[in-house]
Amino acid sequence: MIYSVRVPTPNVATEQLLDTPGRVRAGEELDAAAVAQYLIAQDGSLTGLPEVRQFPGGASNLTYLLGYRDRKLVLRRGPFGHKAKGAHDMVREARVMTALGPAYPYVPRIVAVCDDDAVLGAPFYVMEHVPGIILRRDVPAELNLGKAEARQLCLSVIDRLIELHRIDYVGAGLSHLGKGQGYVERQVSGWSDRYRRARTGDVPDFEAVMHWLVQHKPVTEVAIAVIHNDYRFDNVVLDPATLTVRGVLDWEMATLGDPLMDLGNTLAYWCQADDDEIRRGMRRQPTHLAGMLTRAEVVAYYAERTGFQVPRFAFYEVYGLFRLAAILQQIYYRYFHGQTQNTEFASFGKSVVYLEQACLRAIEADTP
Repeated sequence: MIYSVRVPTPNVATEQLLDTPGRVRAGEELDAAAVAQYLIAQDGSLTGLPEVRQFPGGASNLTYLLGYRDRKLVLRRGPFGHKAKGAHDMVREARVMTALGPAYPYVPRIVAVCDDDAVLGAPFYVMEHVPGIILRRDVPAELNLGKAEARQLCLSVIDRLIELHRIDYVGAGLSHLGKGQGYVERQVSGWSDRYRRARTGDVPDFEAVMHWLVQHKPVTEVAIAVIHNDYRFDNVVLDPATLTVRGVLDWEMATLGDPLMDLGNTLAYWCQADDDEIRRGMRRQPTHLAGMLTRAEVVAYYAERTGFQVPRFAFYEVYGLFRLAAILQQIYYRYFHGQTQNTEFASFGKSVVYLEQACLRAIEADTP
């Protein structure tokens, strides 16, 4: 099947729709003076105290806009409170971005990296700000996207994931990004361990799901590629004039691994129009719009463009749903134990319950 992609032309002065930060949430304030002092030591052209604003996205790591008189930067740091071991490694994320930038032009440029907890209480990094539109739960009505435009936007976003997976990571000098072989085994084992350690008494144990993943994991990876591990619409910055991808954000979990695992992660967030009411209620991106591909269509398009053989996608689907449940549970654990005050996290436990049911339905559908 051949797909034709035409760049949509928005019918509005889309600069009005640029992703903008708001007030810093209570309990997540930054010490602007400490940030300024650190950055001045890294870049003498920066003067004065930046205005600090906080981006609304991010249920895990925290992202702030640092507004200087003639320059805008973005600071990312891990969450306050208890953190799962190995999670929220901002220093590693910055190093991955620095290494990947020459091979993948959508990575924002790193300005400074700080591994000294004494500055802000946690490691952080600062990058150049990439202005643009970020689509979260709903597309602004002003964009007036019809079915054809939504489809073209959808395909262009998927194409950037395919482009990432096609990077010659050896030729690009990126072999150090991860272990590669054995990725599937490590992920199933690792996320199972993380879920068990983060479990609270009001969520299911997922033991049946974890057992199924162990029993049905592929013998080897379909390929080894650079993978993002959290690729979705709200981690993509769109050019306001053309709605093409200008930047890709949130590289914390990027590594070398199986690209089908990465696709499974992406589709765990992919709510489509005919999903049940609960899943539609969990939607965080506008993949339900008329013209957007369904999950099955995404898999078919991806397989055609990459040439990867995807005889059965059920394992990757269940893995993506389970991994999402583990991520939400790690966040919910902090809320459950009073380690964060963000009330958005209060419903995450119910989402975890639903995701177990979704895993079991996918398993049942795959059972001969």
